[in-house]
Amino acid sequence: MIKVLHIIETIGSGGVERRRLSLAKLLDSKEFELKIICTQAYGIFPNEFKKHGVEIIEIGKLKSMFDIKQHRKVCAVIDEFKPDIIHGAVFEGVTMAAINGFYKKVPNVIIEETSDPQNRSWRGNLLMKFFCSLSHKVIGVSPAATNYLMNTLKINSKKIVLINNGVALPRISDNDSKQKLRADLGIANDDIVIGTVGRMHSDENKRFSDLIRAFAILTKDKLSVKLLLVGDGREKENYANLVKELSIESNVIFVGYQNDTQPFYSIMDVFSLVSSHESFGLVLAEAMLHNLPIVATKVGGMQYIVDDNQTGFLVEKYNVNEIAKRLGTLCRSAELREKMGALGYKKAIKNYTEERYISRLKKVYHSLKKNK
Repeated sequence: MIKVLHIIETIGSGGVERRRLSLAKLLDSKEFELKIICTQAYGIFPNEFKKHGVEIIEIGKLKSMFDIKQHRKVCAVIDEFKPDIIHGAVFEGVTMAAINGFYKKVPNVIIEETSDPQNRSWRGNLLMKFFCSLSHKVIGVSPAATNYLMNTLKINSKKIVLINNGVALPRISDNDSKQKLRADLGIANDDIVIGTVGRMHSDENKRFSDLIRAFAILTKDKLSVKLLLVGDGREKENYANLVKELSIESNVIFVGYQNDTQPFYSIMDVFSLVSSHESFGLVLAEAMLHNLPIVATKVGGMQYIVDDNQTGFLVEKYNVNEIAKRLGTLCRSAELREKMGALGYKKAIKNYTEERYISRLKKVYHSLKKNK
């Protein structure tokens, strides 16, 4: 039995916790025992972890990197659980995993670079390099992340492991269900649906505003199009106001946060994500597994997921006119959408499934346990 203690920041609806849930579902419980420390947990995920026998321990927010009170809580869990491996992700989780794993002499410490740290300060880079020095392995979730570790932080390549994020295979939606959903949302049979999925917490990152402005340009070309926005957050009201300002309310559909996004992917014709930075872009892999062509910004991990002019189009960030142009190209050609969608599916099924992700991570766990 290999005991793995995961330490992350918040369990909510993000990609990091979704990958931990994949581990909870698919790792053999006779071979692995998992436990998770986080600062806070909310939504449906805590119950999902409970179903699969994984305990979540909430310790509260870190007031600073050296919040002694919180580190003591982590140490207490380590003393009780006695993990073979401690695995930290997200900066707060990396901090707690590296410091306490080293202090308590946990046999194997893994930290994971899950962000696209293009704007990380020199202090942040220095801290991350320090945490890497306390760890036995450092995982990058995309080539962009591993490039950062090697080229910016100068971490020894032997310590770095590339494990691309992975997503669950989608269910097959029947035509009746798709037609009903389209009708419920006011989407006509001949409407082409451009969709996106993401948290609307910060426009600085996800740039839904750029996608909305690009879509407004498309509507002037008299194309029969709808924009489907799946997600919620504090920026949603601002996006709704922008839609109103651009006079495209009848063409834009907000459906809010959806625990099950699969039905919404199934009624899209084109998927777009135009973030200013993105470590990986899990929703791109999900969209590709739904045979959708992509328009995405050429940043972070996304530039490695989307093959420009093959599985979709890569555009420069903030370039609204270029986004509109590429979306228009796809909207005008069903043949091109089908061709790019098929190539995207082929790439995603080979590289970005949760089974592949777990297989790679298991090898890392086993090799560390064996070597120690």
